[in-house]
Amino acid sequence: MDSSDKVVAVIMVGGPTKGTRFRPLSFNTPKPLFPLAGQPMVHHPISACKRIPNLAQIYLVGFHEEREFALYVSSISNELKLPVRYLKEDKPHGSAGGLYYFRDIIMEDSPSHIFLLNCDVCCSFPLSSMLDAHIKYGGMGTMLVIKVSAEFANQFGELVADPDTHELLHYTEKPETFVSDLINCGVYIFTPDIFAAIEDVSINREGRANLRRLSSFEALQSATRTLPKDFVRLDQDILSPLAGKKKLYTYETNDFWEQIKTPGLSLRCSELYLAQFRHTSPHLLASGDGIKNATIVGDAYIHPSAKVHPSAKIGPNVSISANVRVGAGVRLISCIILDDVEIKENAVVINSIVGWKSSLGRWSRVQADGDYNAKLGITILGEGVAVEDELVVVNSIVLPHKILNVSVQDEIIL
Repeated sequence: MDSSDKVVAVIMVGGPTKGTRFRPLSFNTPKPLFPLAGQPMVHHPISACKRIPNLAQIYLVGFHEEREFALYVSSISNELKLPVRYLKEDKPHGSAGGLYYFRDIIMEDSPSHIFLLNCDVCCSFPLSSMLDAHIKYGGMGTMLVIKVSAEFANQFGELVADPDTHELLHYTEKPETFVSDLINCGVYIFTPDIFAAIEDVSINREGRANLRRLSSFEALQSATRTLPKDFVRLDQDILSPLAGKKKLYTYETNDFWEQIKTPGLSLRCSELYLAQFRHTSPHLLASGDGIKNATIVGDAYIHPSAKVHPSAKIGPNVSISANVRVGAGVRLISCIILDDVEIKENAVVINSIVGWKSSLGRWSRVQADGDYNAKLGITILGEGVAVEDELVVVNSIVLPHKILNVSVQDEIIL
């Protein structure tokens, strides 16, 4: 790549019609701004983009209200000394359609390459090495891929790639039968030719609609199956048809990867990012010896504004957000503690997420088995939940603004 060539990054952040599996944590906070390892979910791909050579701009594309992202976009632009801009879709356009909808803005800097990332992906984002590979391949696009166990592969887009050239030969989204243990990670790099490919899908779809001569009943049936011409999916509409045409290639990662579908997986991804901080941002990890500061075991993040008693023991895999108060003798293991939470003396939190402004009484226990994939594998307290003294909450989800005055297990408290 020429040193004068510019690169832009587009991060798809979705909108309020998505993310229902993330409730109750997404009731008042957009999923992309939910903190993992003390940083908003979207912060991790943005930080990775910062390391791309010749990066001119980062765009966040979605249909959340602009006011929900305004403060974050302003602060991250200032922190990274790099323009970050939120682009609000008028309606969902699909993963490729959203890119096309803002093509004129995205191409303002005349970039030679466009990164496209999904916000709800957790990985090490090897973007610079991916760019090098993409330039060497010489195709229109390169996608990040990873090998997973065969039993989980059909939950994602499965693909077949040439082992020597890395060309994408076949792609199918969530197949009913096993195709491959190689899956799509939701991280891509394209040349601007991607816009012509998306436009072709729209034109062909419109053309087929105009050619159709159907009875009114058939037209009604067809309408329920036909997508709008400006709704273009990257996987089914672009990747599948272009596979095997020497246009798309793959770059395999051997590092960690997860899709952040549920609150349980957010706790797992927080753990992965905390472990990554050891190499990328060690200054973000807490330390303490139990004398002047709390005892820290393994990887933990503690916001500078949090007040943690020196007799508390924190970690591993703990993230403590702003203005949290942790009392004497508290034990925290594998948990996310959100803003303005108070945890009183000798309380214990294990494999749980404690929502904003919640309070845990003295000698209380909030815990779970820690199965990130199970519906009640972690305990979740929504915003403003109060757990009274000496109560135990196990493998449960508690919706916002509840007061618990009895112990609960394996329950969803509505």
